[in-house]
Amino acid sequence: MDVWAYGHLPLERSVSTSFSPWFLVGSWSKERRPWTGGRTDRDRISFRSVRDGEMGAQIMSVNLKYVRLGYHYLLSHGVYLATIPVIVLVCGAEVGSLSRDELWRKVWDEATYDLATVLAFLAVLAFTISVYIMSRPRPIYLIDFATYKPADELKVVSKAEFIDLARKSGKFDEESLAFQARLLAKSGIGDESYMPRCVFQPDANCATMKEGRAEASAAMFAALDELFDKCRVRPKDVGVLVVNCSLFNPTPSLSAMIVNHYKMRGNILSYNLGGMGCSAGVISIDLARDMLQASGAGLAVVVSTEAVSFTWYAGKRRSMLIPNAFFRAGAAAVLLSNRRRDFRRAKYQLEHVVRTHKGADDRAFRSVYQEEDEQRIKGLSISRDLVEVGGHALKTNITTLGPLVLPFSEQLLFFAGVLFRHLYPSQPSTPPPPAANGDTSAAAPYIPDFKRAFEHFCMHAASRDVLEHLQRNLGLRDADLEASRAALHRFGNTSSSSIWYELAYLEAKGRVRRGDRVWQLAFGSGFKCNSAVWRAVRRVRRPSRSPWLDCVDQYPARMDA
Repeated sequence: MDVWAYGHLPLERSVSTSFSPWFLVGSWSKERRPWTGGRTDRDRISFRSVRDGEMGAQIMSVNLKYVRLGYHYLLSHGVYLATIPVIVLVCGAEVGSLSRDELWRKVWDEATYDLATVLAFLAVLAFTISVYIMSRPRPIYLIDFATYKPADELKVVSKAEFIDLARKSGKFDEESLAFQARLLAKSGIGDESYMPRCVFQPDANCATMKEGRAEASAAMFAALDELFDKCRVRPKDVGVLVVNCSLFNPTPSLSAMIVNHYKMRGNILSYNLGGMGCSAGVISIDLARDMLQASGAGLAVVVSTEAVSFTWYAGKRRSMLIPNAFFRAGAAAVLLSNRRRDFRRAKYQLEHVVRTHKGADDRAFRSVYQEEDEQRIKGLSISRDLVEVGGHALKTNITTLGPLVLPFSEQLLFFAGVLFRHLYPSQPSTPPPPAANGDTSAAAPYIPDFKRAFEHFCMHAASRDVLEHLQRNLGLRDADLEASRAALHRFGNTSSSSIWYELAYLEAKGRVRRGDRVWQLAFGSGFKCNSAVWRAVRRVRRPSRSPWLDCVDQYPARMDA
């Protein structure tokens, strides 16, 4: 039975379940009601499975308004570009109506009139070009980025050690420990990920402001130190600072901590994004881009991290135990620039950012929800509606992204299938074009071949099963998701920074060449699904500093061991 899941995990002996922090379907056996507080541990939960075909159909049941939105982004400057050919056509028609003798007579005998016409034409042409150039945003370059590699003393050397440390903490009963052990076995995480040791301290509250500040500062400052050193940039040169951390939001903010630590300039535009989940890394890139365009600040730094000690749950509710098994320590720092002179030293240019937010739907809003359990222990609760919510968000995002990145032939096939299903919803397309995922059945919707749009894929490494189903439903190869699986295996789910560990893997392998396009796809609470598209402006050589240097040659073989 195919499922979007972490694995088959029995809640009771007679019930088989599957969990994912992204895609999960469940129901109460006593009565159907949303997962909120006030229930007891004796309530029995049953879960149904979602087959790949159902998920693929859900992803590709496209609303035409999202197709129109994608083409709106594509043609945002079309009015200016359309003016030039119109002027050329009008002038060409005027000249074409004259014979050669008449044309020369107008040129020589009526020079004054022709000169005024030519000058007027050139003025209109120059004005149109000027308006287009001035209205066009400056390119955004990614100069470099750095990812945090925690100290060896934070390494959890095996899944057995994880369970042993959790047992010694005295915070879990044997049933909860067995449940987490089964989650770990199906997670896709290896034996060398990192966690703060405070979560395993006996009878101690790890989610304190002191522990949170210590964890966040260690991760952020290590990544920033490496970034400033690699790019040879002084902290005072940075004009925009964007920091995202979902669950830890102290006062003063994390962005203020960075400004204070590096003594940044007083007019820096600093922002701190909290509670925005694992997709906040792309949101931060989008905000930094907009601020660079609006302010002309020159350089922007984006920091993405998560405080694992604040995701830790020490209770018994199973829907809230899931994050314990997956979230790991990590952080990334990215340097962006809108200065044209930085093109020579930049690695990538930002092509597109497409953001999708399903928060208007109550089910989507509560699909990943921070709350207290019956014992008032705080944690993240995973809703039974997450499968459907995630499918709709992904569908909307890739439908809007498609017209921006897909070649015309793929757009034509995709749009034809969408239009046919919109006009004739009860009839399959005949004959169907072969889908990218290999499904050639008459009723199968056409899934665009995104391998023709991108050379590299950095999908948020939520879990092994999430990546497997993304691969199957988008028609990707094992090699396309190698970076995502490797990042999950080596570092675990590092939340919003996971897409940067994946890009670091591709660079450490020496696979990024000039002109290559990279698709970063992230999804998280809200519910949000966001995409960023980058184009390599030069061949990216293997970096001298990377968290992958000591182990990259062991992948992908290490994942199969």
